[in-house]
Amino acid sequence: MAGVNKVILIGNLGIDPEVRTLESGVKVCRLSLATSESYTNKEGNRVEQTEWHSITLWRQLAEIAEKYLTKGNKVYIEGKLRTRSYKDKEGVEKYSTEIVADNMQMLGGSSSGDSSSATRSNPQSQPQQQASSGNADSDNSDDDLPF
Repeated sequence: MAGVNKVILIGNLGIDPEVRTLESGVKVCRLSLATSESYTNKEGNRVEQTEWHSITLWRQLAEIAEKYLTKGNKVYIEGKLRTRSYKDKEGVEKYSTEIVADNMQMLGGSSSGDSSSATRSNPQSQPQQQASSGNADSDNSDDDLPF
């Protein structure tokens, strides 16, 4: 049986994209993405917890990131977890886990048409769509979903 390795993140870039071109001419881009969640602790205080994720984009996604993304931009990332091992300067084996993206959408902010279309297809809007279709229990004729 095959497993599933899928990661979906929505967050803000912590740095400008770091793009380099390999000898083969292929572009690779590294991003640092922050995702945050907040909750109320036992004492009633609001706590915000931020996680930082290393993202790798290849080829066309790297070119798009280089051209359009800057620190602070909100992006939607879909990809796979990859863990690499390497030896540091002292010869100690270390591990690094990153997300290799196969889909990226720019969200929010600018006046360009690309951003507005990305906002319209924003996955955050899905719960609202599901809630509205879930309220129409008496009319299931349009519901082709298997769940």
